[in-house]
Amino acid sequence: MYSWFRRGLISPSTSSTDRKGAGKQREEEFYGVTDQLIDHVKSFTIDTFKNFSVPEDESDEAPTTSGGVRMDLSQWQQQHATIMLSKVKEVSQLRYMLCPRHLKERQFWRVYFTLVKGFVTEYELRAIQIEKLKTMAIGNEKSSGMEVIELEMSEAKPTSSSLPSALTE
Repeated sequence: MYSWFRRGLISPSTSSTDRKGAGKQREEEFYGVTDQLIDHVKSFTIDTFKNFSVPEDESDEAPTTSGGVRMDLSQWQQQHATIMLSKVKEVSQLRYMLCPRHLKERQFWRVYFTLVKGFVTEYELRAIQIEKLKTMAIGNEKSSGMEVIELEMSEAKPTSSSLPSALTE
């Protein structure tokens, strides 16, 4: 009779952990972290980065986030880099071996994003489009809110020409 209730008590629901896992997976996909990208990145070696020609930076004094990712990257790139550093140990190890002995931090991320460009460009463009749509929606909400305020203001302050002639006499 109450078998569904007993089953719920005996085997606790994993829906909250499933939701967290699904949310994390959606976030990783939003930032372009796919199995294909991970396989590609795992093929990188120290020589891949050392032999890549990158012009010298004028200044390498950009601040870093708590995860050590440079803040001169776009917000999307910062989050992508943070996820990759935590998910793919090979990237973290390469960065540790290369920076700052062989490459500056900025050069490392320039090379990295150049090497993975074909894998992440569509995800980064989609993120830019979504951000623009959000900005436009916020702008539309603000402008429609202003129209309402202006309408209320004009209704609240009638001009003498809009008053009925009986009231002005």
